[in-house]
Amino acid sequence: MSLQQASAGGTPILILRTGSRQSRGREAQQNNFSAIRLIAEMVRSSLGPRGMDKMLVDSLGDVTITNDGATILKEMDIEHPAAKMMVEISKATDNEVGDGTTSVVVLAGALIEKAEELIEKGVHPTVIVDGYRKSADKAIQVLGSIAHDVRGNEKRELIRVAKTSMQTKLVSRESGLLAEIVVRAAMQVSEKTDSGYRADIDDVRVEKKTGGSIRDTSLIEGIILNKEVVHGGMPKCVEGARIALISAALEIEKTEFEAKINISSPDQMQKFLDEETYMLKSMVDKIVQSGANVLVCQKGIDDTAQHYLAKAGILAVRRATESDMTRLSKATGARSVTNLDDLAPKDLGFAKLVSERKIETDKLVFIEGCKNPLAVTIFVRGGSQRVVDEAERSVHDALMVSKDVLEKPAIVAGGGAPEAYMAGKIREWAGTLSGREQLAAEKYAEALEVIPLSLAENAGMNVIDTLAELRAKQSRGSHSIGVDARSGRVVDMSKLDVVEPLTVKEQIIKSATEAASMILRIDDVIASSRSGGAPAMPQGGMGM
Repeated sequence: MSLQQASAGGTPILILRTGSRQSRGREAQQNNFSAIRLIAEMVRSSLGPRGMDKMLVDSLGDVTITNDGATILKEMDIEHPAAKMMVEISKATDNEVGDGTTSVVVLAGALIEKAEELIEKGVHPTVIVDGYRKSADKAIQVLGSIAHDVRGNEKRELIRVAKTSMQTKLVSRESGLLAEIVVRAAMQVSEKTDSGYRADIDDVRVEKKTGGSIRDTSLIEGIILNKEVVHGGMPKCVEGARIALISAALEIEKTEFEAKINISSPDQMQKFLDEETYMLKSMVDKIVQSGANVLVCQKGIDDTAQHYLAKAGILAVRRATESDMTRLSKATGARSVTNLDDLAPKDLGFAKLVSERKIETDKLVFIEGCKNPLAVTIFVRGGSQRVVDEAERSVHDALMVSKDVLEKPAIVAGGGAPEAYMAGKIREWAGTLSGREQLAAEKYAEALEVIPLSLAENAGMNVIDTLAELRAKQSRGSHSIGVDARSGRVVDMSKLDVVEPLTVKEQIIKSATEAASMILRIDDVIASSRSGGAPAMPQGGMGM
């Protein structure tokens, strides 16, 4: 394809750098559509409780085994610019609501596939985009009408939601135990406001170590520091801990400018050393006088100071991260102090037990038994590193959906039930539209049904029979009828405690529709050449 245009006098005008590539019109659309469909097909087989896992091996040989859509796409080295948009919407969904990362990609792929059918029949992409956006608004309206409010019974519903989010994961057998832990953690760090709850999931730290089994996972009402006690002479276990948080170094401060001290005799040298020791001892004395028996320092602790702290029977940890210091303050009630002169008994935090334990080959400091902590830790265990990593991802998703329901207390049935119900309502509503937007709305309804169909397909069910039965039962007015992939039947999902947050479903609809609309509006792809002349844009499919 020529990247230059002839002027009126026949002289060629160079528009792009030599080596650049351009694809226009139908060719550009087909390239983009093919890439999106390939990505959607890749993750579609991992949807639902019967979905398959993917093994991803990076350039360094590190292996990741997961069926989490966001993780799959993040670990893949995707080059195609349109395919990268699928990675972005999956990542955005994960950051915003924590769940639905596979569904959003599958739905976006289905929307593109259905749109391509209309384009081949001569429907303009902008007409399809307008129809899709109106259908998305209608879908969200329908979702709101079937959502169930959970105010006043939050804990029970949170456990149902957390269990559902883990039913598709490796940890599904232990989902009951983990859901109980996750909900306790989420409710512990949430704050009740006039309009409901507000929760910051960053206050729940997820610490993981191999060993034991997933059933050994526990909730620590406090913080686990991935550190060890700094001095061998210090106590390894302190009950009734009074905790001081120091953000300054327990060392002799160095001057900011070059300084020289002239020493002319051994006595002067000794006095200099004695003064340093006295200064360090004074620092430790201030800590002792405050009544602290546990010290967590954000910076370094001098060897001499360690000696005096050990002598005073104080357990000390150094070089804690700033985030750890913040969580410790929330968990124990301590105030982080920069100047030791300001340290007072009222600045100390409290915990029932502070102890150093050896887990596997590492030493960790457990600060637990805090009274009404606003920061807690979920300690995840598992038989191997792959299991622990996947369990951590599952716990994160469960925490996020718990937060979603706490902040917006509304749920809908799972198992593809809301998507099937929305599809039926959008088909009815499409009859009220005029022109070609009606065709786009009907295709939008077909795309929504890809979610329950994928669940049925991954469970080995007959897709055509499942869709017919699902439509028939929902037409009788039950919006919670969905696909139970475990038993291979079409049943009422709410009775099976398979429920999902309304927020997650809304996010899936919005993200998938916006991504599909953006792709549909592209009719020209111009890839500038990199240095050396090689074009940045792959031709045809997708580079991975």
